[in-house]
Amino acid sequence: MRAGLALLSGALFGLGLHVSGMTDTDRVRGFLDFAGDWDPTLAFVMGGAILPMAIAWRFARARTPLVGGTFPSAPAQEITRPLIFGSVLFGIGWGLVGLCPGPAMASLSYGGWPGVLFFVAMLAGMWAVPPLRRVLDTRSAGA
Repeated sequence: MRAGLALLSGALFGLGLHVSGMTDTDRVRGFLDFAGDWDPTLAFVMGGAILPMAIAWRFARARTPLVGGTFPSAPAQEITRPLIFGSVLFGIGWGLVGLCPGPAMASLSYGGWPGVLFFVAMLAGMWAVPPLRRVLDTRSAGA
């Protein structure tokens, strides 16, 4: 049941991304283009997601998930080097291509080979970061 609900939630999320136009790379890049032809659509989509989730998290504190387990705890509030580095890499990829992980996965069904290439490169980057981080952490600890 849990896997089925996860699949349904993911499909609903992907459909929402598609319907809202967030899998349209030109629209996303238009949002990031403050000096040119700025498109505020993404701001409304983010606002439409943040407000209900803030309310949901508020009510979920004293509850448990319907299908078992626990809700994840709130993320750490500290700003670290890995957080900054990851945010910069995410922003560069998002700005260059106009996709982040959710829309990249949603666009696999119609994005053609460029979408598949981006998705494979994104997965390769996700796979490569943990060993690279261990090497960098070892070097910085030794210095």
